[in-house]
Amino acid sequence: MSGYHVVVCGSVVPDPLHPLEPVTGPNGPELKNEMILPAVFDPWAAHALYEAAHLVQSVPGSRLWLVSIGPRAKLQQVMMTIGQKVVLQLVALDGPAGGFVDAAATAEALADAIAAIDGLDRARLVLCGGWASASRGAGAVLQMVGEHLGIVDQFQGVDELAVQPDGALRVVERADGGLNQVSLCAGPPVLLGWATGNRPEPPNNPQIGMQNMRGVMPALQKARPAQLGMDGLRYCCAQAPRRRRETRIVKDMPVDEIAREIVAWIRG
Repeated sequence: MSGYHVVVCGSVVPDPLHPLEPVTGPNGPELKNEMILPAVFDPWAAHALYEAAHLVQSVPGSRLWLVSIGPRAKLQQVMMTIGQKVVLQLVALDGPAGGFVDAAATAEALADAIAAIDGLDRARLVLCGGWASASRGAGAVLQMVGEHLGIVDQFQGVDELAVQPDGALRVVERADGGLNQVSLCAGPPVLLGWATGNRPEPPNNPQIGMQNMRGVMPALQKARPAQLGMDGLRYCCAQAPRRRRETRIVKDMPVDEIAREIVAWIRG
């Protein structure tokens, strides 16, 4: 094995520290003032990117691509930060990246972009991404990308990856009840949907940023439009969760009775 060809799928999402209010637009639900909201890199995809970068650094001859669909201006804004953390090659598509975009159309566009990467060896492909998404949260896009590319070895909820001496991949996935499932994969092609991983966010490195910008800016300029059709998908309504608070002030209630009321409320 002369190294892995690692592709990470990840996009931009509105900064969750700002109010995100669903409204009905001309094309269906959207976020209020979405185009002027600050954008950040999807935190789920960020875990995948940092783990992928560690894998590339650990195995000589490996290469790393980031494939992203999003509004070009937002991608440029976020890449100014992400581009200073890890060495990567950007493949950009100019299209919507909100939470109301059809997952199947997004997966098809991502798969087409990955298949068109010049020099990509599918026999060495390690496809990474977030287990879910901070915008869609469907947990379906990455799996469908893998299906389009014919990748049958798929692992979701990955927390740890280790390359064995014989070249096999040891994958630790999350399972129910706080347990983990440990699997051995003979090698690529393989898909890894990352949960949180174990790698911290790398510090900003201006030298890496300057190196990446030489490829990022041309990639953004050449970003082809991604037409993500809804194919009949319609949303009846979308709204933020409503706060509900029921307060009752009672004096001198015994502790056991308070506990019984709390249990009854939870069960109800």
